[in-house]
Amino acid sequence: MPDIWFTSDTHFNHDRLFIWHPRGFENVSEMNEAIIERWNSIVKPNDIVYHLGDVMLGADMQAGLRLISKLNGIKYLAYGNHDTDSRVKSFAANHFFKDIQMGYRIKGSGKKLFIATHYPTLVANGEEDKPIFSIHGHTHSKDKWSEVYHAYNINMDAHDCRPVNIEDICLDLKNKR
Repeated sequence: MPDIWFTSDTHFNHDRLFIWHPRGFENVSEMNEAIIERWNSIVKPNDIVYHLGDVMLGADMQAGLRLISKLNGIKYLAYGNHDTDSRVKSFAANHFFKDIQMGYRIKGSGKKLFIATHYPTLVANGEEDKPIFSIHGHTHSKDKWSEVYHAYNINMDAHDCRPVNIEDICLDLKNKR
């Protein structure tokens, strides 16, 4: 059975100091290569990856697409604020993502329900035995715990530029409660 992973804010080719430097890289090329290496070291080709937006930036669309093509997994995209209409059309035309939506509803272990979107999302408590949690990116916080109630931050900045496994998220949530 394939593993399920989450990530966001890869920001491939975003050549701004405030993106790659806080992540511990000397330049954007080093960041790009490290993300691909770290991603592929844990995600197998048949695993499922929910990328919660802000995939790439920069004027050279083809260069960004070449980077995405190197990533393992069957990828789904919940688009973010930097995933422009032209980028989303290119992602779809090149079949980099099996599906592209505003967000996803996903079931995890231990009766956990998730709403996976780019932005932190306020969620209802749900039924007592089925709490609903927000999985999100966008903030670039290094903290996996969001200030939003029942929200877990999966962006690259909070997880050493690696995708996060759904079972690890469920375990973190269980240990926090």
